[in-house]
Amino acid sequence: MSILGWLFFGLITGFIASKIVNDRGEGCFLNIALGVVGAVMGGAIFAFLGHPVWFHFSLWSMFVAVLGAVIVLYLWHAATGRTTLK
Repeated sequence: MSILGWLFFGLITGFIASKIVNDRGEGCFLNIALGVVGAVMGGAIFAFLGHPVWFHFSLWSMFVAVLGAVIVLYLWHAATGRTTLK
């Protein structure tokens, strides 16, 4: 994927994960950053568990990225002291 593809993918996954964790979201740039970091973290977790994830756009990679972004958001909220409940 190109840089714009990664940014768009990160924006989508970060937005979905923000809506799962809380209703208000985190903002455009933070959603992109947490989405991309979450995608990398989700890919690393699934690779560690023995399920390799290829870096292309598919429903499986979206699921892995959203799952990783949710984990990153929970860690972000724990580090900043924000609540994660709706």
